[in-house]
Amino acid sequence: MAKFLWLNWSGGGNLPPSLGIARTLTERGHDIAFAGRPEMIGRVRDAGFRAIELERSYAQLDRYPDAPTARMACYLTSPEVVDEVRATIEAERPDMLLIDAMFPAAFQAAADVDVSSVAFFHHFLFRLRDEWNATGARLNGMRERAGFVPLPPLARLWQRCDRLVVTALAQFDTPADPNWASVRHVGPVLEQERCAIPVRLPWDDDAAVPLVLVSFSTAPEQRSQEKIQRTLDALAPAPVRVVVTTGGVVDPDELSIPRNAFAVPYAQHDPILQRASLTITHGGHGTLMRALKHGVPAIVMPGMAHDQGPNGLMLQELGAGLALAPDADPAAIRAAASAVLSTPSFAERARLLSRDLAGADGAAKAATEIESLLSLHIGGSRA
Repeated sequence: MAKFLWLNWSGGGNLPPSLGIARTLTERGHDIAFAGRPEMIGRVRDAGFRAIELERSYAQLDRYPDAPTARMACYLTSPEVVDEVRATIEAERPDMLLIDAMFPAAFQAAADVDVSSVAFFHHFLFRLRDEWNATGARLNGMRERAGFVPLPPLARLWQRCDRLVVTALAQFDTPADPNWASVRHVGPVLEQERCAIPVRLPWDDDAAVPLVLVSFSTAPEQRSQEKIQRTLDALAPAPVRVVVTTGGVVDPDELSIPRNAFAVPYAQHDPILQRASLTITHGGHGTLMRALKHGVPAIVMPGMAHDQGPNGLMLQELGAGLALAPDADPAAIRAAASAVLSTPSFAERARLLSRDLAGADGAAKAATEIESLLSLHIGGSRA
């Protein structure tokens, strides 16, 4: 048995696949603990894992510029977090570190300890190289404006790791850079957290009435009440039925819900997608891959995360959906939904792409990559 410490950024699309890989490692006899910001703790414990709260996550927040992303930048980059992560590593003494690619402070702390490490990318790497660079520069810029010395660029931090694991399909990414030999694409990890419960829809199955799933980000930083309302308003006069999952960051009571819609904080998406004809989403990698796995086309209205806009454009290029602006008005949303639902090629293309995702088990492949690396460093991956 090996001991792992997962240094986590609990963004909406980052924590679920991390939990899925951790679950597979646990089933193989290993011990996993997660360390992260306070918002992460309950979700990790609900999933059955030990959670270590980084209590200094926002200790230097008052030094960061006033911006919607200030809390995120403080947690991901501040010197206090670097120091606390380093102390946590030293206290835990793990056999290996598992680090979210979005967490520069954790990579900086890991550079000071003699422990092998794996970086995790929960969406595309090479397709999004420019976006990754821009995100790293923005985070470093906020750290500098807080008065701190900048951290190395993200790419340099990642390349200190022994392995870079991408939980996406290689065929959906752009061709790999031969200079990045440590990269492994393992496929998506479509883990559902325990809060994603089965729900009974208020309608009987009716193949003549299309079912539309609306699901935007579950990250507090991307709270999307106004976007959800625009989508509901767009679909209210349409001959469809609408299921909205608000992800716990918007209360359904905050919404004006039309007669053809049903809203809940959480729901298992797989049973809904088995019946759905369309998904309207922010374009997070997990939500998009889950829709495509079921052969369901999508409309993407991206949020602030750097992968969402490019994911929408990729989907449109693949012919399995449409990309809209984040602030698309109800008329534009209604027109896009009508176009996707009335044009058979969108669903046909989504069903074709679903073949690439059939049977994909990113969690198992990621766990095997980790164990393979572990065997090189400690002479055996299992007790």
